[in-house]
Amino acid sequence: MLTYWLGITVKDKEISAPDDEAKELPKKRHLNVVFIGHVDAGKSTTGGQILFLSGQVDDRTIQKYEKEAKDKSRESWYMAYIMDTNEEERVKGKTVEVGRAHFETEATRFTILDAPVVNVTVEIPKEVETSKGHKSYVPNMISGASQADVGVLVISARKGEFETGYERGGQTREHVQLAKTLGVSKLLVVVNKMDDPTVNWSKERYDEIESKMTPFLKTSGYNVKKDVLFLPISGLLGANMKTRVDKSICSWWGGPCLFEALDATEVIQRDPKGPFRMPIIDKFKDMGTVVMGKVESGSVREGDSMLIMPNKAHVKVLAVYCDEDKVKRAGPGENLRVRLSGIEEEDISAGFVLSSISQPIPAVTEFVAQLQILELLDNAIFTAGYKAVLHIHAVVEECEIVELLQQIDPKTKKPMRKRVLFVKNGAIVLCRIQVNNMICIEKFSDFPQLGRFTLRTEGKTVAVGKVTDLPSLVA
Repeated sequence: MLTYWLGITVKDKEISAPDDEAKELPKKRHLNVVFIGHVDAGKSTTGGQILFLSGQVDDRTIQKYEKEAKDKSRESWYMAYIMDTNEEERVKGKTVEVGRAHFETEATRFTILDAPVVNVTVEIPKEVETSKGHKSYVPNMISGASQADVGVLVISARKGEFETGYERGGQTREHVQLAKTLGVSKLLVVVNKMDDPTVNWSKERYDEIESKMTPFLKTSGYNVKKDVLFLPISGLLGANMKTRVDKSICSWWGGPCLFEALDATEVIQRDPKGPFRMPIIDKFKDMGTVVMGKVESGSVREGDSMLIMPNKAHVKVLAVYCDEDKVKRAGPGENLRVRLSGIEEEDISAGFVLSSISQPIPAVTEFVAQLQILELLDNAIFTAGYKAVLHIHAVVEECEIVELLQQIDPKTKKPMRKRVLFVKNGAIVLCRIQVNNMICIEKFSDFPQLGRFTLRTEGKTVAVGKVTDLPSLVA
């Protein structure tokens, strides 16, 4: 049985794997799954049910959670208790700390990233972001999604709940846009709570939700036929999750169950022989300095010499851990904890990148990007001098638009001839962006996952973009 760790911050966790013979990584492919959606959609319950169905939690533990939930008059929350492990979460019914867990199917090893409702891992400049309600949840969802290979968008079929999440300004809409921007190229849209009395596995309700979501998914950049799959589930009862839903419960569904859909997901192949790139999402002390992140390119092994960018610190790899195990080497797509010598923990920030020495990641304070303006705040115009918060892989940094270079025709995708001084909602524009501190980024054409970003202002995503040029390459 795999070990799993939930609802604890990385800093509280020590690496307990023995320093004896390092293991070879299993041959199964590894995928990160992020659960996104409105706060009441049932993400933690669905994640908890997945762990139970895949044998990560035993019956006795579930019975204990059922009793605890019943004692608090929260009978329907017991599955979420697997993901929500502290008292504050259980009282609120919301995930406060990052739940992270592992499970396996026949073909794939999965890590579940259950994005929290309260922002605890990303420091946002106070004057730019708000800290109320779900606006503080989105930056953390950005942090989770930037590591994900596949997104599971959980939607509540319960009357009124879908509408709340989907209406203008609702979390469902923003999460979809962010997920696409952050490189979650495949999306499973699970229509949850199909067992609810207001739904009762109604095909009409399911079809209504699918028909409303499909045009929006298309405008967010998803190829709905190729990259999106809708399926009905009950996270609470586990229906249509590990095995297909019984025809006596849902006669009209002939598609796959959730586990089958996850196993069938095809994602981009990263290059194990490319230059090493691991954006750092957290760091802590444990017999040296330990950094945590997901490998986006290249491979790492014990004894390697590397660079921490942007501060160009030379480090040596003392040990590599994947899940709970010490491993000999690890490649792209793996979530790692890497123990280093040559640098102190306090000299590392989230967004720094562990990088190969021969081909280090570029570090810049300015870059050229193509931006798509989504929705500016009331009365705002997008022009030189516009300030926002930049989110790119694990980087969160204040930025300023210093120059609008060209407006792009949305139909022809070619630059328009007229000089551009400002743009409005829906515009596509090439611009020069400046940040106060050195950041590590790549051109989107070289490393999509390190070259796509969002701009946010006052808790709202105002634009999505991709890096097209870096200073050394700018004339």
